[in-house]
Amino acid sequence: MQYAYERDGKYEFLETGTETKEPLMLLHGLFGGLSNFGEVITHFSPHYNVVMPTLPMFDLPLRKVSLSGLVDHLADFIEYKGYERVHILGNSLGGHVAILYALAHQEKLATITLTGSSGLFESAMGNTFPKRNNYEFIKQKTESTFYRPEVATKELVDEVFNTVTDRNKGLRVIMTAKSAVRHNLGDKLHLIQRPTLLIWGNQDTITPPFVGEKFNELIEDSELHFIDECAHAPMMEEPEQFNAILEQFLNKQ
Repeated sequence: MQYAYERDGKYEFLETGTETKEPLMLLHGLFGGLSNFGEVITHFSPHYNVVMPTLPMFDLPLRKVSLSGLVDHLADFIEYKGYERVHILGNSLGGHVAILYALAHQEKLATITLTGSSGLFESAMGNTFPKRNNYEFIKQKTESTFYRPEVATKELVDEVFNTVTDRNKGLRVIMTAKSAVRHNLGDKLHLIQRPTLLIWGNQDTITPPFVGEKFNELIEDSELHFIDECAHAPMMEEPEQFNAILEQFLNKQ
C-alpha cells in the first residue's frame, strides 16, 4: 500500500486513524521516510492511530539544524495535535530523537521502542561525504545498512544519492550527524522510566549488537530482542518478525 504525507501548517506527517485510537508514532532516521515503515503502518493501523511526522532537517533554519531542533519540532507537533499518551518508535537517528524527547516529556509517553538507535555509538556515514558525488560509493554505503544488499532498491539508493549530492541537504545531513555524535546519552538513560522495547539486527554494523545490549543495561525497564540475518533497519528487512515482537510488547502495556 502506498502512503503519503499531508501538511498542516509547518507540519508534514502521515496519520492513519482518529483521536479515539492511541497514537503509535514512528520516527525515521537520517535518510529515512515512509517507505521504511510501510509494513509497520499497514500492520498496526487497524488498532492504533499510526502517526509519522517528518523530521525537518532539510527545512529548519540553518542555525536550528541539530538534534535539539528536531526534538523541539517533535514536541511542538505532539502539543499541536493534542496527543496525550503516545507510543513512540524510532529507528537510527529517530531513536535518538525519541530518547531526547522522552527525557524531557516522559509524562506524554506510554512506551518507547528503539531499533538501531544512535545515542551511544554509531558508525556514521558523515565522515565519508567527500566521496558524495560517487554513485557507486553511495550505493555501497546504502547497501551496508542491510544484511541483504538487494533491500537497497535503486529508488532508495537514488534518494540517498540525491540527498548527499545536494549541497544544501548534504550540509544539513553532516550537521545533524555531528549533533548526534555530540549528544551521547550514556549518562542519562537511567532516567528513562517508561517501558522500553529494543529490537536489534544481529548483523547491524552501524549500531552493532553491543549497542543494543548497552541500552538494555542502562534502561531499567527494557527488553532486548535480536533478529538474525538482519542489520540496521529490522522493520524493513524482517517486517514480520519485527511486527510480531512489537505487537507482543504493546499488548502487555
